Amino acid sequence: MNVAIIIAGGSGQRMGYDIPKQFINVYDKPVLIYTLEGFQKHPEIDAIEVVCIDGWHDIVWAYAKQYGIDKLKWIVPGGETGQESIRNGVYNLEGKCSDDDIIIIHDGIRPLVDATVLSDVIIKCRKYGNAVTSLPYNEQIFGVSTPQAYRFGKLDWAYHEAFEKKIGIYGSSYTNTMMVELGERLYFAAGSDKNIKLTTKDDLEMFKAYLRADRDHWLK
Repeated sequence: MNVAIIIAGGSGQRMGYDIPKQFINVYDKPVLIYTLEGFQKHPEIDAIEVVCIDGWHDIVWAYAKQYGIDKLKWIVPGGETGQESIRNGVYNLEGKCSDDDIIIIHDGIRPLVDATVLSDVIIKCRKYGNAVTSLPYNEQIFGVSTPQAYRFGKLDWAYHEAFEKKIGIYGSSYTNTMMVELGERLYFAAGSDKNIKLTTKDDLEMFKAYLRADRDHWLK
């Protein structure tokens, strides 16, 4: 089974809106739904879990029903930090996933996840046990983003270990940096320039531009 954990626990204050940025409407559709649709449409994704900021759980269920996201199986509360949110999502899958199941972690505010990127991260994880999406900044440095994929048994062990020993869970730590601090070797998967993270209003405008370009392409 391949399960996606979508992290939508942030408040989005940097964007300057009154609501969390994952719920901002773009062309009459919430950002989070664009993200979820990428996983809903992918044939290898079996189930979706959303880690969501408190007070928005019922709204996410309602949106999922409205937009046909029937792979959504669980919504769990976010934490105080990104790592706490991911941990909550992982722990909720205990008893639901087997050790060999593949868990794909993705930011809810990366709404342009490409099907080929998703496929590659699953293929690489199946082969190596984990996979992190990356793009080369130059010959020496790779920029890592999401989606990231891990086998559930190792992922669950890692979050228990990290929070018990206070390793790789502070600041801007994410699953990949935590894994490295725990001594795990990571494997790269294909990335995409379109896979932008919506952090500022400029990012939002870029997202709209991509959507307009896609729409114009279909109209031709």
